[in-house]
Amino acid sequence: MPTKLRSLAVPTTSSHFAESTLKQKALFVGQITLFGVVVLQFIMMYRSFALAAACGGMVDAGLLRRQSAASGSSSTSSLPDYYQTKPELFPGPTPTGSAAFLAQTNPAPFESTTYIPNSPLETQVPIVGNVDNGNIFQLHAQLSHYFPNPVGFGVDEYSLPDNASIVQLNMLSRHGARYPTTGSGATQLATKIQNYTTGILGDVTFTGNLSFLNDWTYKLGAEILVPVGKQELFDSGTLHQYMYGHLYPNNGSKIIARSTTQDRMTNSAEYFLAGFFGLGWTDNATLVLAIENGTGIFNNTLAGYDNCLASNTFRNTGGTNATNQWASIYLADATTRLNASAPGFNWTVTDSYNAQSLCAYEEVALGYSSFCGLFTYEEWEGYEYSVDINFAGNNAFQSPTGRAVGVGYVEEIIARLQHHVITEPTAQINVTLDNNTATFPLDQTLNFDFSHDTNIMAIITAFGFTQFAPVLPTDHIPVNRSLIVSHMEPFGARLDMEVINTPAPLNGSRADGDSYTEGPPTTYIHFVLNQRTLPLGVSFPACGLRDDGWCELTTFLEVQAGSLAEAQYDYSCNGDYPAVPYGTLTNGVPLTNETFEA
Repeated sequence: MPTKLRSLAVPTTSSHFAESTLKQKALFVGQITLFGVVVLQFIMMYRSFALAAACGGMVDAGLLRRQSAASGSSSTSSLPDYYQTKPELFPGPTPTGSAAFLAQTNPAPFESTTYIPNSPLETQVPIVGNVDNGNIFQLHAQLSHYFPNPVGFGVDEYSLPDNASIVQLNMLSRHGARYPTTGSGATQLATKIQNYTTGILGDVTFTGNLSFLNDWTYKLGAEILVPVGKQELFDSGTLHQYMYGHLYPNNGSKIIARSTTQDRMTNSAEYFLAGFFGLGWTDNATLVLAIENGTGIFNNTLAGYDNCLASNTFRNTGGTNATNQWASIYLADATTRLNASAPGFNWTVTDSYNAQSLCAYEEVALGYSSFCGLFTYEEWEGYEYSVDINFAGNNAFQSPTGRAVGVGYVEEIIARLQHHVITEPTAQINVTLDNNTATFPLDQTLNFDFSHDTNIMAIITAFGFTQFAPVLPTDHIPVNRSLIVSHMEPFGARLDMEVINTPAPLNGSRADGDSYTEGPPTTYIHFVLNQRTLPLGVSFPACGLRDDGWCELTTFLEVQAGSLAEAQYDYSCNGDYPAVPYGTLTNGVPLTNETFEA
């Protein structure tokens, strides 16, 4: 059977030569292109290494994280530990909790509620005695979801006058909302409840408004940020971009921001920087991390209590004692009421107090908590005040270590304002970092630092803001007190210290308008805590009682020159002095031996 042969195209010699020539040309072009790509990559790598060398060997924390993730390497021993964010060296406890499911668990809408704000947290909770439409979630003291101070600190707010310029910002921020600290009262109550509902300590059937506990389970993690805590810092970064973004030079340089190695601290800084710069913040900032470790081995002004021995001993428990005394008063009725719904449980004042804390923690972690409605509005006011007393006695002017814990950071701010590094060991200052302009720059227009609530309270004390010094009684809530922790240290709190230049001295009487007086250009400092001015003249008479709360920078620095000596750092933190009853101390330092002997 004949087979058809497929015709084959046999090229002529000339066509074969042309095709060969085209292939050679294509190969040559490809080689040139590949060579160009290689050269370009080499140039880019060289520029990156040259930039790092020009910055004193600085390594971008975000770049390090990407490199570590890409290589799968668990070792970065060649890098200074204060630059390392991944893997985390000293992250502290990091167990996470159950994800919120508010779409299913939210008991809203509540009766008569017509408007629910666009918020991830359910705050429309009926509270007995709430006759003035108050918000109990702004009475949770240091556990409050961030909100601006609603009443201010006793001074009016003024815009900048003509021809005045903000030339520097030093921001000190608290981390965002988190799960409870390990071993806190909230976790203790959770364990007690589950020991009874599971029969470990006996069988209890809760009744009345505690009946939800029969099926309740503890869903919280420990220490790390909850979802809204991330939002708080991102929102703060966005707000600060709107407020101070013009201070960023945007010339390809990077600023140094500072936080600590603790997980929630590192993440808070990163969320803030993402809010300020965007997700590519590593192109604009380098995050320097101070090691946070409870042993106190590593100096760290952003967690200064770790380096102050007495702050964690019996010598500094006045605030705790005062809180216990007040709780026995304001929670007496609540404890009786709740104990009646917990037969066989022995519901105590401590349980009532811890239930209030659980309300705050579940609210920010899960969006809603059944514990919140167990207490009256007056009892929530009592809870807020209980924390005010605690901070006053353990971290502020009634604490023997109040000034000492915060004075290292105060010295850093003074050094920045005077444009010098710190070369000698001082308080809890890390000289390795602060004697190096690569990690402690002197001329940044934007400085972002991240710390903790009690540490920031100690810093305010170390500065000497005596408007928060009056002793708070332990048997009633005084009218018009200054120290309100809800207004000072909620989650995501921020203290903004603005440096302002004016073409001449600005008249301090601004109620009827702005006016300059005769004189040379003048520099002022302006403290803003949670978006409200802290009036410097109230605490520092040398600043004068200006309407705007400002102080001339030279005057402020003269006032602060004695801060370190007044803190009595070594004696406060390491001295052998007895504990004294709450209210005995009024200046944030311990009594001297001469005082005891007298």
